[in-house]
Amino acid sequence: MKIAQLVVLDNPAGAVQCLYMLFSRLVEYFGKIEATSLRNEKTSILAELFVEAEPSEIDKMVYLSLGGLRPAFDRLEFNLAEKMILRAIRQAQGKITTEQIEEKYQSIGDLGQLVVELIEQSPNIQNQSVSEVYEALEKIASESGGGSQERKVSGLAKLVGQVGGKSAKYIVRIVAGKLRLGFSDRTVIDSLSYMVSGNKDHSEALENAFQNRPDVGVLAKVVKEKGIEYAIENTTVSLGTPIVPALAQRLKTAKEMIEKMGRVYCEAKYDGTRVQIHYSATPKLNNKSENHPQEGLFDIEPESKFWVRTFTRNLDESSEMFPELQEIQSQIKAKEVILDSEAVGYDPKTGKLVPFQLTITRKRKHGIAEMSSVVPLCFFVFDIMYLDGKSLISLPLRERRKILSEVIVEHGTSVLRVDQFIETDDPQVLRDFHAQQLAQGLEGALIKQVEGKYMPGRTGFNWVKFKEAEDSRAKLSDTVDVVIMGYYLGKGKRSGFGLGAFLVGVKDENKGERQILTLAKVGTGITDAMFGELRERLEKIKISTRNSEYNVPKILEPDVWVEPKIVVEVAADEITQSPTHTTGYALRFPRLVKIRDDKSVEQTTTLDEIVTMIGI
Repeated sequence: MKIAQLVVLDNPAGAVQCLYMLFSRLVEYFGKIEATSLRNEKTSILAELFVEAEPSEIDKMVYLSLGGLRPAFDRLEFNLAEKMILRAIRQAQGKITTEQIEEKYQSIGDLGQLVVELIEQSPNIQNQSVSEVYEALEKIASESGGGSQERKVSGLAKLVGQVGGKSAKYIVRIVAGKLRLGFSDRTVIDSLSYMVSGNKDHSEALENAFQNRPDVGVLAKVVKEKGIEYAIENTTVSLGTPIVPALAQRLKTAKEMIEKMGRVYCEAKYDGTRVQIHYSATPKLNNKSENHPQEGLFDIEPESKFWVRTFTRNLDESSEMFPELQEIQSQIKAKEVILDSEAVGYDPKTGKLVPFQLTITRKRKHGIAEMSSVVPLCFFVFDIMYLDGKSLISLPLRERRKILSEVIVEHGTSVLRVDQFIETDDPQVLRDFHAQQLAQGLEGALIKQVEGKYMPGRTGFNWVKFKEAEDSRAKLSDTVDVVIMGYYLGKGKRSGFGLGAFLVGVKDENKGERQILTLAKVGTGITDAMFGELRERLEKIKISTRNSEYNVPKILEPDVWVEPKIVVEVAADEITQSPTHTTGYALRFPRLVKIRDDKSVEQTTTLDEIVTMIGI
């Protein structure tokens, strides 16, 4: 039965009836989702929620259910520490002291449960709609300038007092970044298919649409307003909104590559950071998000003649990190483009490329101008996905490469450099090219089908990486990207760091629900400085109980659990079968290569890939 609130609004044309869902009703659904660990059941519950939702509010429900207010590329953060949230709860409760609330929180360990126990019987509970609560949260997050922290606390205290403990439980978790309902954009997409057809028949097509424009809130709104077929056919690439980047599969031998891919382009694989560049020759002052015009992402001075936005591999907006791109107008012969590139640092004295560890120092919030002179970047552009209002992703690579060579102009001080390549269908030519890249200190080669489309995500054998992590003697010739699940307290020298080793895992989605299965304990390949940095970062994401997605045997349980947020690249001698790890496999002599801040959990190695690598 549909639960909705009828509202009558006065306007010059007469009364207009509007339906909306109460936030307390949304909270009922959150409770059902939280109560199950089964992905299929979560999908079904979300589908029921979406059936009830009105088109005007479904996008807000999607963002809130994912624990935020916006899609990944347009994040609006609350930036309220736990102590400030506790202060807001104390203000809303009105009777408890600071010491009492901190003691109670230490006992409970969950801000959501804390607020339930303290404010459940509030006499001032109001039946607010989803949109009203969303707008209140948006106002809290948008506060800035002098006194903004106090205004955020006061706003949160007011909202918590208005909605009562059951609803406030989820509100404070959202503000703290710890909603943890245990699903992702992919589950929302499946739920939209279930909403329409009762099954996943539309999921693949919706996933393709999402990869072109990765805003699952907007996708849900279009499906609700105009139907699923319209959403599938009309969701396309949009300037200013990132495209899910194309990723490479694994094949080891050149012979296999040619057999599976036919005629290919071979490109160098740089050890840099992926950057998607959106450029417009038309100035857009105080640039706003198309879907959220009230929030400026960044400002451009009135005298600017163009604008540039950039996005990382995991869709984070990163424009302010790359001041070099304010110099690219003279290199682009077009009004609007979206380019795919790899940014690599170089030594300004010698001109030589620098290792990833130096390049990644540019990914910081402070001192960007100073670092840009110490580690300047060049952007090796290898693809073009959009040109002057038209998506190019369905064109074959051969045509996209031709267009790219016509659009980008290089000169002596070029910030943008069109990546060089060779074309072949000869395995020996491919081997020689790969060896040349390794000899030059690069990671190897990227092999791409000449006639392949730009395919967002890791799909088929359109792109394949030909890479050796360390040397040809290693039985495991590639690295794996894994997520840190928890860590073990150190002994001896490492006891000073509070970190001796950490537990890592990979994704498995083969049983209808995503699990993260254990693959290795890593304690080598780490410098003292990196130990200290990791310990500090892990401290910020530690949790009191195991994440519901983790499948960890008792013998491997870490001393401290953490949220699945930090991705690391790990090398090993080989992959062996293991009766202990829940993947059924283990890395032999695993060692940390680097922290991958440019990758999300969604982009980590999967169990299926591990199985494939064993057969390589």
